[in-house]
Amino acid sequence: MIGRALAPAVVRWETGRGPIPLDRPRIAGILNVTPDSFSDGGRYLNVQDALDHADRMVAAGADLIDIGAESTRPGRPQPVSPEEEWRRLAPVLEALVRRIPETPLSVDTVKAETAERALTAGAWIINDVSGLRHDPRLADVCAGAGAGLVLMHSRGALAEMATYDHATYDDLMADVKRELAQSVLVAESRGVARARIAIDPGLGFAKRPEHSFLALDRLGQLADLGCPMLVGPSRKRFLGTIAGAAAAGRDGATAAACVAAYERGAHLFRVHDVALAREALDVAYAIRASARPAAG
Repeated sequence: MIGRALAPAVVRWETGRGPIPLDRPRIAGILNVTPDSFSDGGRYLNVQDALDHADRMVAAGADLIDIGAESTRPGRPQPVSPEEEWRRLAPVLEALVRRIPETPLSVDTVKAETAERALTAGAWIINDVSGLRHDPRLADVCAGAGAGLVLMHSRGALAEMATYDHATYDDLMADVKRELAQSVLVAESRGVARARIAIDPGLGFAKRPEHSFLALDRLGQLADLGCPMLVGPSRKRFLGTIAGAAAAGRDGATAAACVAAYERGAHLFRVHDVALAREALDVAYAIRASARPAAG
């Protein structure tokens, strides 16, 4: 099938506190410490609530936790200052470093200042939804710390990324691949080793529903960038065109999208409902493993 890549060439992802093996699907549980995220804004502002939710996600099978303190939803308010972003992040991140020291922690930010504070506090990875377009200095910070870095495809300013303002493509996958390759080039030019870079096609970001579905189907076209692939379909509105549900009712559709992405070469899956995605991906992994020759 178009875009299918059954055998991922990348076997691990190097991060600031050790490698993450990619021999099986790895799940990043979403922990939003924001008042306004589209699905769960305001639910985990209290530190104890955030810690309890992280515990539940790890127990359900999360391999890492991705923490965000600034929403990119359509119609979002004014950008969050670095000071406010860190005020939201710091107590949760610092508590998680103590509570689950062996679990990789990723921080979702576009700001070099926040990234530096997060890595100093114990984060393993920085997840930049702007692909270094917002603040290229973020790559300098990751290079200095040896951190993992996720580069997501997006277009426009932070307030425009999740809109359709820039959702015009000559050839969707060729354009996405070219723009991601440019982000990777910027990261490498600033000292981030390719083994520490993961790429994300940016489902729902500057993409209409038909674009997101096509990007999922043709993920394999990004494989020769030589980076682990992370996808984040969780509860996004393009799935609502099929599931016909409010955001929190799209977890089944999210799991289906994750399995489709895994079959096409994705390695990491950023989701809200860890248990459902874990079950679906474990079945997909078992099916794939059954086709491998027996050892010995």
